[in-house]
Amino acid sequence: MAATKNEASAKGKGFLGFEPYEPKKGEEYMSDGQVEHFKDILKAWKRELMEEVDRTVHHMQDEAANFPDPNDRATQESEFTMELRARDRERKLIKKIEESLKHLESGDYGYCDQCGVEIGIRRLEARPTATLCIDCKTLDEIKERHLGS
Repeated sequence: MAATKNEASAKGKGFLGFEPYEPKKGEEYMSDGQVEHFKDILKAWKRELMEEVDRTVHHMQDEAANFPDPNDRATQESEFTMELRARDRERKLIKKIEESLKHLESGDYGYCDQCGVEIGIRRLEARPTATLCIDCKTLDEIKERHLGS
């Protein structure tokens, strides 16, 4: 997993550098092989996010300084705030990843929360924490836009 996401895409690899899953002829949806594929992706993604959290903590500890100049202090505080916001988004994503891993264990992973149809392997490879099929997600977004205006 040394390749970046862009390098992986250039080489024809999918999310986090994983090869796209190629179902065998007649293979059932969410077979053991598919479950293992998504479990590997989710665990690798979680591990990557956790490493980023550790890097941020160490960076903030290393860079924390009491600058005498108020402008320098303000700049540092602003940078730390942006980093913490990013980590907060990642914390929420880690929670979604953990929920997806639980769904994998229970056999509910890969099925739409609203209508129950298969979400689809390619959609899950693009967004492993997806809980809605593309149709329900599209309707959700339309409702959100309509209510938001």
